[in-house]
Amino acid sequence: MAHLSQNPADKERFLCLYPIYINSKKSLAEGRRIPAGKAVENPSCSEIRDVLTAAGMNVYVENKVHPREWNRDVQFRGRVRVQLKQEDGSLCLEKFTSRKDVMFYVAEMIPKLKTRTQKGGGGDSSSQQGEGGKKSKKKKK
Repeated sequence: MAHLSQNPADKERFLCLYPIYINSKKSLAEGRRIPAGKAVENPSCSEIRDVLTAAGMNVYVENKVHPREWNRDVQFRGRVRVQLKQEDGSLCLEKFTSRKDVMFYVAEMIPKLKTRTQKGGGGDSSSQQGEGGKKSKKKKK
């Protein structure tokens, strides 16, 4: 099916990045797209957005869920759209020639984010590390 527009600068033509693509906790069958060794543990849309915005990319977030993402939690929600090419078809940034380039870059940069590196005093954002399925915290009677 042809796109509505051939213009790479149109929002429909931006490439889609779901956090699941670079999540080291997911298998390839569950939707991971890059090697587990290069992937990140439970990345969020806001982290992907922050990293790409800092790199100078044109980015926006949509409230979508990847079809293979069984967890409908807010933390796993979202899809990041990234503009790879400008109207004339030239690349926005030379270092990003493909979807894979963007995924590898994001996976490399997320662990360096302040919310990931600070262990204390970062409010609720730094406490994301241990959140897997939230089964470990049992209530004491």
